[in-house]
Amino acid sequence: MIELTELVAGVRAGDRTMLGRAITLLESTRPSDRVAAGELLAACLPQSGQAHRVGITGPPGVGKSTFIDALGTQLTAAGQRVAVLAVDPSSSVTGGSILGDKTRMERLSVDPNAFIRPSPSSGNLGGVGRATRETMIVLEAAGYDVVLVETVGVGQSETVVAEMVDFFLVLALPGAGDELQGIKKGIIEIADLIAINKSDASPGKANHSVRDYTAALRLLSPQSEHWNPPVLSCSALTSDGLPELWQQVELHRRKLQDAGALEPKRAGQQVRWMWSMIDARLQDRLRTTPSVMEQVDSAEAAVRAGTVPASVAADQLLDAFAESLRRES
Repeated sequence: MIELTELVAGVRAGDRTMLGRAITLLESTRPSDRVAAGELLAACLPQSGQAHRVGITGPPGVGKSTFIDALGTQLTAAGQRVAVLAVDPSSSVTGGSILGDKTRMERLSVDPNAFIRPSPSSGNLGGVGRATRETMIVLEAAGYDVVLVETVGVGQSETVVAEMVDFFLVLALPGAGDELQGIKKGIIEIADLIAINKSDASPGKANHSVRDYTAALRLLSPQSEHWNPPVLSCSALTSDGLPELWQQVELHRRKLQDAGALEPKRAGQQVRWMWSMIDARLQDRLRTTPSVMEQVDSAEAAVRAGTVPASVAADQLLDAFAESLRRES
């Protein structure tokens, strides 16, 4: 068993093996590992916070992995160290996960200045691994300048990722005139930039999409008083438009920093995450309390039969949990 001090030292030194072990510790759900993970995070926090945290989403087929490979390669060529957290959807039946992002990011996967961590969502909200936020802290402590978080682009994953990054990028396909009929308004509202990818294949449609999305954004109130989300076209295949896109990411950061808004944004995200973790862990504890579990089947049966309101059954189970805690104390 590796000592925590050795693990922290390895992370700070940028040792990729130690970094992988640290992330595995963060992803563990064992109670003993959670204690060690907390100590690891506490040790890494002072060296974190300097990286660009960028979330990337888009519908299936938009080319997210190819886009990240091209953008990441551009950034490493400019001297930056890039980490990618690629969250894959876990099977709700088998619990399995298709960890194929490394094969789709051919250049980054062999780049010494890049680190790719595919991690299964394990059924967590929005397909985002529970430890993703903590992993960003460790990656920043390891000296990575940019952390890209790729969401699966389904369900509530977009809002979950947007709540852990500084900049949220939405990729779209050319042909927005058709797409806008069915696109989720909520995604546009939380986007800091919309990029029309694969513009090389259809420049005319891409330009039309830029105009349509720009018009759609004018109908919405910006989520930040310091930033009006732009719409750009780009091509991950040819890298056209990627330098201009990254300039917008850097401009966004400067504007938030100059306005004193970046740190409060991050602090607010952490507080909301704390309450989310409290909710999740309280439910975990409730579900592993024997006196509560003894009543679950009858409570569910009563609710299913319509003889007991769901709210009443919930209170009964919570009362049983509170009684268990009182006995423990």
